[in-house]
Amino acid sequence: MLLHMAEWDRPVTSEDLAATVGTNPVVIRRVLAGLRERGYVQSEKGHGGGWTLACDLTQVTLRDVYDAVGRPPLIAMGHRSDAPDCLVEQAVNSALGDAFGEAEKVLLNHLTEVTLAELSADFHVRLSKVLNAPKARRGHR
Repeated sequence: MLLHMAEWDRPVTSEDLAATVGTNPVVIRRVLAGLRERGYVQSEKGHGGGWTLACDLTQVTLRDVYDAVGRPPLIAMGHRSDAPDCLVEQAVNSALGDAFGEAEKVLLNHLTEVTLAELSADFHVRLSKVLNAPKARRGHR
């Protein structure tokens, strides 16, 4: 959402952002609340109000954003409960627990190395290629 907001030249409503990322405005407001607590966004009330960036994209990493939104699970697979009754689940958790932990550490380290400014620059390179491509190829990914 922060990268989308960087592309707007005016405050963006949660409805605008929801339409952009294909979700419900309530979900957007929940995420924006965490981002506001960290000082990454601010909101303006009234006519023409909405959300604006309040941070320097060169200073914010993906890890910062991950922390701001409450550190959701990074890996969808894994422990469903800490002490499962199912012996199969216990065996799977035992076999994969260390691997998931190591994978999560690697991913978190990577998130620390990527700034939002780098992602924005990558987006602009990709956009330029699409805009400069022949019309017949623009719709293809």
